[in-house]
Order: sequence, then structure tokens, then C-alpha cells
Amino acid sequence: MPLDHYISQVHLKKFYSPSLHNQMFALSKKSLKSFTPTAESVCRISDGSTNSYLREGREIEEFLKTIEPKYTAAVEKLASNRIDEECIYTIAGFVAYVSSCSPGAMRIHSSALQGRVEKEAAALDSRGMLPPPPAQLAGLNLTEILKKGIVKVDVDPKFPQAIGIASILQNTAMFGNFRWEVLHNSIEDSPYFTSDYPVAIEVIGPKSPRNRVVPLSPNLAIRIQPNAPISEQADFTFSNFDYQNKKLRLREVQQINRLIVRCAEELVFFRDNHPWVSGFVRKNRHFRIEYHEGGQHIAETLSSTYNP
Repeated sequence: MPLDHYISQVHLKKFYSPSLHNQMFALSKKSLKSFTPTAESVCRISDGSTNSYLREGREIEEFLKTIEPKYTAAVEKLASNRIDEECIYTIAGFVAYVSSCSPGAMRIHSSALQGRVEKEAAALDSRGMLPPPPAQLAGLNLTEILKKGIVKVDVDPKFPQAIGIASILQNTAMFGNFRWEVLHNSIEDSPYFTSDYPVAIEVIGPKSPRNRVVPLSPNLAIRIQPNAPISEQADFTFSNFDYQNKKLRLREVQQINRLIVRCAEELVFFRDNHPWVSGFVRKNRHFRIEYHEGGQHIAETLSSTYNP
């Protein structure tokens, strides 16, 4: 049974510390326990890439063969302002993979599917389109049964993962046709973190699309800004792609790292173990991404109800 990495080793190796031998620093959001793992030893699950809902159960591995070998070169191209189609495809594909196949993504999208099923069940119930419940439930209808927690909609996390894998190329094209800010960080004592879910959300306003902020190395990150309609056709010429370089000040770097910690599932990784790091993680660890339904849409938001 293979041990599959849901965060690519080539990404994590960018955060290896010069003070360690092929290792990086890590902190658990739950326990605040620190350790120094290798890229190989973390962010992996037995048969994590295998999905029985798909005809080809390990087809995502074929996609990753087009991404992981080119990741290092793609990051170097971004850093040196030599962006080409291969670079965009590689980075957008990395973001699409994490957003679909990591445990964080599977949890988030399972919650969204659960909410949709419960909403649809309530709508059918209100129109009298469901059979009456058993007599043992004292005449309660399905909506009441769900509200009381007598029954629960249980979504297999592998199902939303299968949906993500089936649409991985479409999602790669989508991310690659948005506007990017290439965020350069030259502040030596405040490098970027990464995590076991390094696709942080950034909410600018209540009606604004949510940005994605993705650390790529301790000195480089991108902000993906949805600025164009999502096309049903996957455009791998990236004709709508636009970008600008931005050198961040300390306060802006701190905000990026705050988002990375808050959006991490369980683990935060970093290159340099500065004295301020543990307190920074401690302060921001009681958050993670949740799906919340409002009006006609379901949106990713940061929730402070997460209390490990």
C-alpha cells in the first residue's frame, strides 16, 4: 500500500532549514509540539491518491507527473520574472491539487456537500415529496430529525476528492487564468511559512471574491485574484493570465504568515526557528477554514470555533 504525499515533497523541501540536515522546523497547531521532520516523513497517507469512485483509481498520480518534476524550475521562473505557460501550469496545478486532494480540502468539501444534501432534503420535505418517517420517531419529519441530530448526513471524503480529481485540469486552467501577484519577501528574520494546507484564503470584502495566497518558498508567495469569468473550456494558453511583482513590507509578510497559520489543518512548517515563531503560531492556531452557507452560495471562511 503506497504512502502518498498530499503536499508535494518538492514544495516542502523549499522550506528546509540551513541549520538542519535536510529537515525543516514544524509545529502542531493542536499541541504546539515542535519537531524537525523531513519532507518525506510528513503530509502522507496510505493510499491517499487512490480513489475507488474513479474508473482509474490512481489517475491523479499521472497528473502529478506533469507538475512535481517542474515545480522547482517554476518557482525559479516566478522569482526571476521569467514566467511562461509551463510555469503557470505547474504552479496552478499545484494549487488545484492541494485544493482538491489534501485532507483539508476533503474535509471542507465534505462539509459543503453535507450542507447541500440537508438543504435539498428540507426542500423536498417541505413539499411533501418524502415518505413519512417510521412510527418510532413520533411523527417527526426529516427536517426535524436532522435538526435534532437523530440522523446525520455522512459524506465519504473520498467522494469530493473524486470530484476534484475529475475536474483537476479545469481547476488548473481556472487558477492559471486569474490575476496573480508575485509576493517577494526579502525580510531575513520573517520568511514565509507553509503548512499541510498551503492554500490560504484572503477575504477582502463581503462581496469580493476570495483570494488564494500560496507560499512557494520562504521568500516567494503568490496571491491568486479571481478577476475573470470562469470558462467551461480549459484554456491552457492562459490568455487571461496577468500578474505583477510586489515586494512586501514586514507588516504585509506578517499578515501572509497569519493567514497561512490560520488556514493550516494541523501542521505549520518553517525554515527558521526564530524566537517569535512559537508565540505567533500559538496566537493564531484556533482557526481553520470552514464552509458556511449564506443566501444562495456556500463560501469558504475562517472560523475561530476550531479549538484543538
